[in-house]
Amino acid sequence: MKFLKYILGIIAILVIGFLALGLIKPKVSHDCEIMVEKPITESWAVIQDEGKMSEWLPGFQKIEHISGTPGTVGAVSNVYFDTNGQKTTIRESITDIVPDESISMSYSSDFMDMDYTMTMTPINGMTKISSSTTAVGNGMISKSIMALIGGSIKGQEETNLSNLKKTIEQNTKDYFHAEDKRTETNED
Repeated sequence: MKFLKYILGIIAILVIGFLALGLIKPKVSHDCEIMVEKPITESWAVIQDEGKMSEWLPGFQKIEHISGTPGTVGAVSNVYFDTNGQKTTIRESITDIVPDESISMSYSSDFMDMDYTMTMTPINGMTKISSSTTAVGNGMISKSIMALIGGSIKGQEETNLSNLKKTIEQNTKDYFHAEDKRTETNED
């Protein structure tokens, strides 16, 4: 009987310790950056191209626009992911956007809320892309889990940016001359 009491005591201490993690560290924040060997206008165009998102966001399926004008402040969308058969929907709201410079979004899911900003800086014909993320769990257990997996969330962002770098640098789509041709056709 004493053995059972010790086991239950240890389990209680572990549960309390786990929940305390969420109180001590209720949010996770990190910053990442990459250098891309393409100009900022092309880098921005690739980032905004929904057709290329699956190339740099693992599991990305589609975006479903809910309200607002896509790509503008106030636009709200559901973003669908399928990671190893686990389907996830995240609500995305654009909170700030400066074309060819930065975009800020808030994300909401059952598990967590996240504020995310991506900033682009031109440097000698290349582009520095920086991201800043702050995530908070949506409940005591989620906050505790976030405290434990904070490093893997940063690791995922580093992977996403590495994939983005590759996608931008391997881009062959001409975003700019296609616009010029449409403009010329409309003027005729």
